[in-house]
Amino acid sequence: MPGPIALDVARSPAPTRHVVETALAHGVDSQWCLSGSGLALSDLSNPATSVRPEQELTVIRNVISRLADSRGLGTEAGSRYSLADTGVLGYALMASRSFGDAVEVACRYFSLTSTYSTLAAPTVTETEASISFDHSGVPADLRTFLVERDIAVLFRLLPPLLGGLESPTVVRIELCDTELPTAVPEIPNLTVSVHPSDRNALNFPVTLMERPMPVADPQTAAICIRQCEELLNRRSVRRGISAAVRTLIIQNSNEIPSMAAIAAGFHMTERTLHRRLAVEGTNYRALLDEIRTALSAEMLESGLTVEETARRLGYSETSAFTHAYKRWNGYPPSRRRNLRP
Repeated sequence: MPGPIALDVARSPAPTRHVVETALAHGVDSQWCLSGSGLALSDLSNPATSVRPEQELTVIRNVISRLADSRGLGTEAGSRYSLADTGVLGYALMASRSFGDAVEVACRYFSLTSTYSTLAAPTVTETEASISFDHSGVPADLRTFLVERDIAVLFRLLPPLLGGLESPTVVRIELCDTELPTAVPEIPNLTVSVHPSDRNALNFPVTLMERPMPVADPQTAAICIRQCEELLNRRSVRRGISAAVRTLIIQNSNEIPSMAAIAAGFHMTERTLHRRLAVEGTNYRALLDEIRTALSAEMLESGLTVEETARRLGYSETSAFTHAYKRWNGYPPSRRRNLRP
């Protein structure tokens, strides 16, 4: 089941800058846009600035509250987006071996993009691949804006990611909780159809999964992916009880303490710990997966075997670690080890 949006990962200033630029085009001054966010206009032009999600959401809420009709604002803001705004993630996508690999990378590092949705790893049938994205954790008053923006950003990124298509291809988008966009990208041999649905999803022919990326380079992709992980770790900020739980798990990564043991160490019940973690937008399993994901990447890249990594992370069976790793990343740990530069 999809969880709450990730409010503990800081982001590039580019998406917030595009929101402010859109507001300025509608006569809303920048001071009003940034009110209460703790951001200055100069921050949004500095690539080194890290914008916390709550800051960007404050800016978006300010803009929406100022304009009587906010329909289409998300589309306008998203239309200002470009592949360059994705930073190192964009390089990782372009250097991926195939379009399917690029999709997996995008799903894994969605917190580095402008989206606040929860992305699911692609599901594949004999004819079609599908990526679902869930906005249920987004505040209701911002949902339309953010869905509009996500679709507009997707339309901006499809042309450079797909390159020149050799044969007619249909990409199908399902949307709920928002009006269907009237403008779609014009790409030779590509038809984008948008349909109302009870879910949000991007569907495309399964044959695209193995389509080589225009500038595929495995070594560059591996380097960029590692930089994505480093950037994600730098921008991730755990606070309160979740920070304390995370520290305990890391300190005991060879023998992971149970949730009950951690709760006892904090002199509280397991139920109370669960409730306090939920308030901070996480849970014990999510923190454990987060830590094991990061540690496993470091161990495999350092040269440890899959078996050694599994043992050091407290798994009694290598197969259990392999299954978990595939759930986290969408591919087996042996493939990660083979991608070491």
